[in-house]
Amino acid sequence: MNTYVNPEPARPTGRGLSPEQEAVESALVEKVVASFDACGNPRLKEVMGSLTRHLHSFIREVRLTEAEWGAAIAFLTEAGDITDGARQEFILLSDVLGASMQTINVNNEAYQDATEATVFGPFFVDDAPHVELGGDIAFGAPGEPCWVEGMVTRTDGTPLAGARIEVWEADEDGLYDVQYDAAKRSARGHLFTDENGGYRFWGITPTPYPIPDDGPVGRLLGAVGRSPLRAAHLHFMVTHDDARTLVTHIFPEGDPIGWHDSVFGVKQSLIKEFARQPPGTPTPDGRAVDGPWSTVRFHIVLAPKSA
Repeated sequence: MNTYVNPEPARPTGRGLSPEQEAVESALVEKVVASFDACGNPRLKEVMGSLTRHLHSFIREVRLTEAEWGAAIAFLTEAGDITDGARQEFILLSDVLGASMQTINVNNEAYQDATEATVFGPFFVDDAPHVELGGDIAFGAPGEPCWVEGMVTRTDGTPLAGARIEVWEADEDGLYDVQYDAAKRSARGHLFTDENGGYRFWGITPTPYPIPDDGPVGRLLGAVGRSPLRAAHLHFMVTHDDARTLVTHIFPEGDPIGWHDSVFGVKQSLIKEFARQPPGTPTPDGRAVDGPWSTVRFHIVLAPKSA
């Protein structure tokens, strides 16, 4: 049974309430908000009070039925049941509702020409193998080879030597390594910029793929007529002691998914040309590539920690 289809007829919204009903509902909101008055953490008190007001406002605005609330609880329960060390269904839910992207916008305010941030995604792991500059992060993952290069600088153009760059991506079949095996490591790695802030590595030309849609989030997307497809992308996380941590992607120009990205992660500044190279084209490092390959340049600008 599809628990995401409302089993009761929709109630009309915007319906005028009697003064008595309005008083009952308003009084409950104030009672719940007041229950946090003894909270010794001012920020927690602020967040819980605001959350309560917004949640109750939503319930009252759409005149939520008890069956709909029950379906929501069942949905969240199933999301918890399917979450494990390799899959985070709540991150997927946050992503497809745009909550992840909005939180990123709030916490990464624009600063001069610093590179824009975007969603983290559910498939980062913190034990990606180290690769030397010019190395290959594919580690056997299938896909068209892609040469990625660029620089990491401050907003004043000063190169940042020793910046740590974490990179990860799906293979040509649209799957991350951990979706095959939680212990597998491929199409991901970390490297460090050289003394001039430069970096370079071989990866895989990104291709579109669906987010995991065999669980409650996937069924929700289907119920509302949305595609689970993500725009093709390559993940970056860049850290340096003297700069604000950046989590971002780059997206190939001309991707047919593009602005229809299921998690709203695409930003114009992050769309880059992945220049296709025909078979036999010499590579930057002399590597022999059997077939076509691509190349992209991504200049990364980090905001100061105080920004």
